[in-house]
Amino acid sequence: MAKKAAKNLVIVESPAKAKTIGKYLGPDYEVMASMGHLRDLPKSKIGIDFENDFKPDYRAIRGKEDIIKSLKKAADKADMVYLATDPDREGEAISWHLKYLLDLDDAKTRRVTFNEITKKVVQESIAAPRRIDQDLVDAQQARRVLDRIVGYRLSPLLWKKIRRGLSAGRVQSVAMRLVAQREKEIETFVPQEYWTLDALLHKQGDKTLFKAHYYGKNGKKYEPASQAETQAICEDVMSRTFSVKSVKRADKQRSPSPPFTTSTLQQEASRKLNMTPRRTMAIAQQLYEGVELSGEGAVGLITYMRTDSLRTSHEAQVAARALIDSRYGAAYRPNTFRQYKAKAGAQDAHEAIRPSNVSLTPEQVKGDLSGEQYRLYKLIWSRFLASQMSNAVYDSVTAELQAGDHSFRASASSLKFAGYAAVYEESRDEEKEEKEHRY
Repeated sequence: MAKKAAKNLVIVESPAKAKTIGKYLGPDYEVMASMGHLRDLPKSKIGIDFENDFKPDYRAIRGKEDIIKSLKKAADKADMVYLATDPDREGEAISWHLKYLLDLDDAKTRRVTFNEITKKVVQESIAAPRRIDQDLVDAQQARRVLDRIVGYRLSPLLWKKIRRGLSAGRVQSVAMRLVAQREKEIETFVPQEYWTLDALLHKQGDKTLFKAHYYGKNGKKYEPASQAETQAICEDVMSRTFSVKSVKRADKQRSPSPPFTTSTLQQEASRKLNMTPRRTMAIAQQLYEGVELSGEGAVGLITYMRTDSLRTSHEAQVAARALIDSRYGAAYRPNTFRQYKAKAGAQDAHEAIRPSNVSLTPEQVKGDLSGEQYRLYKLIWSRFLASQMSNAVYDSVTAELQAGDHSFRASASSLKFAGYAAVYEESRDEEKEEKEHRY
């Protein structure tokens, strides 16, 4: 018996995403992949009509004819076509190009986006489609045209002066200007000498060393500005006995970091996992589109990974708090929901990067993931869960020591209540240096 044709066609960008979404929609939907862009500016020429309002000259991409043909055949048979490319400007433009290439009528064309690829979100999005957002399309076109205008004129200069094959689009050209400006600042910089001074001390009868930093003289903060000044301070304090002038003890609280944005994920993956930004985004794309889990099939593990928003859904926060209660106890959950504000100018189209289902722990899915997928998922999962937890509390002690007119300060802290630190601590570039100088 011949297979009944699906009434609806859903077009996504990748086969992995198609497989995951197809599982959630059922037999009335056929899900196909466009494999990315199918129409673009020509490679052999600039492709911009400067005399006609910078009109782009779009062409079907060579080698994609079979994909276009199969999509067109499926679209002609379908009652409705859902364009479900990625939820960003690039995805919006791909949907716009698909509508043109497949000659789709407005009446049978719908645009849907998935911030996360879970059954609930996929079905809700299909049930509430919209039209293609022309403003987003125009924004992507402007970026693409600007790349051509800048790149086709600047790249030959790079080939001549630096190395053939280099490209210079709107981003690279501005980056080059910033590098040149920075280099000029370095050349005009007037160095100012300053010295830091530390004393290694121990209590009488106890040979355990601790470090105290030079603070100043006669109760006022001072930084020696030359080797001679520093040497004079050293000679003065070496002949004196250090005494403790005051000791202050206090509880200090440290708040968790917000969930990841694209840039912070790339930075942290570089520090903790030694992943390049390109590799980080490639693995994150796999986690977003869907991974085969034992007994469940393809499951999207994280939300969309291209975002500069710090917003998370109320539903996700509730789920995180429930997991914190069951796994760590009520003391590890703050009394109110944690909200984070993005920097001024940040776009808020998507949520922050978080696990689609926080109850799906890294340990549960480890056996179905590659090593890189597991490490990145654990990083994202841990950061999000920690962002919804209580502050860490440290017992902080600061001692002021006196040697004649000179004062030094020593401080130390110990963890009193782990809070979010039981799950995750953000790494910092200076941590390595601090560890190397710890006594």
